[in-house]
Amino acid sequence: MKPLVDVGVVGYGSYVPMYRIKTSEISRVWGRTEYAPIEEKSLTALDEDTITISCEAAKYALLRAQIDPKDLGAIYVGSESHPYAVKPSGTVVAAAIGAFPFILSADYEFACKAGTEAFQTCIGLVGSKMVEYAMGIGVDTSQGRPQDELEYTVGCGGAAFIFGEKTKDTVAYLEGSLSYVTDTPDFWRRDIQMYPRHGGRFTGEPAYFRMIVSAGTALMKQLGLAPSDFNYVVVHQPNQRFPIEACRQLGFPLEKVKQGLLCPVIGNTYAGSSPMGLAAILDVAKPGERILMVSYGSGAGSDAFSFVVQDAILAKRDLAPKTDVFINRKCYVDYAMYLRQRGEIKV
Repeated sequence: MKPLVDVGVVGYGSYVPMYRIKTSEISRVWGRTEYAPIEEKSLTALDEDTITISCEAAKYALLRAQIDPKDLGAIYVGSESHPYAVKPSGTVVAAAIGAFPFILSADYEFACKAGTEAFQTCIGLVGSKMVEYAMGIGVDTSQGRPQDELEYTVGCGGAAFIFGEKTKDTVAYLEGSLSYVTDTPDFWRRDIQMYPRHGGRFTGEPAYFRMIVSAGTALMKQLGLAPSDFNYVVVHQPNQRFPIEACRQLGFPLEKVKQGLLCPVIGNTYAGSSPMGLAAILDVAKPGERILMVSYGSGAGSDAFSFVVQDAILAKRDLAPKTDVFINRKCYVDYAMYLRQRGEIKV
């Protein structure tokens, strides 16, 4: 898919809460002393949620975009952890950053690809000239059930991207995108249920790998590109093993992927995972370099994008904190405080 008008990223921003819990602490509580799939994960403070994370990321995106918030024609928040079941998150974000009242706004849900689904809508609105600028946000907070594998790997964070017509002021322009969906129930949560459930070994095949590899391969074919044409690739990161294998199946050099030279390791922040990976790449990428991003959402599907970095990145990326600033800012908690900050202790 390619809009009639060339579209680019005008500004971007990311945010990760400062609190961390080591997976060794989670393992200690549940008697799995040898189990530590990752070193640590992020969690929200008592006054943080999907909306506050979105506001922080949106604020930094506006700093890099250097536009008036009222120039935004749309704000879409993609997440599977919206604070309200009925009230939208997007309207709160619009009000908080001064972009209301004449603006399109909605919340998106498609598991971990809710954020990139918002990207597609933003690209379509800008590409059809219905709006001048549109903001898509991918963000989530941890929802793993205690003792479940997800409790060890699912963190909190998000990223916001402002799309506009391609000019010399866009930091990267879109070459094309593609979406791929199937009915594959690998992960789900029914209404009123507190925690999601997953299909265990079926989450990898036929879900995650089939969606990402199919979408990424199809986009490269449509654009006439090969893995060797890309300087970076970022895919959804539910754990450490899956992204490496997905990149291998897509045809990227395995050793470079393992070393983090092609694919940055951000972690599993659900709908924020691949957008945060893209933000981390833009923090270091050089003009002319090409980026492949492929998200994944349970249910299931993937969105694939090809971006080319432009000269404006050199001036704009230092206008707001880079992703690694938030990743390296840490305050550790024990399991009891972790439960309190996640609202697990009912009083």
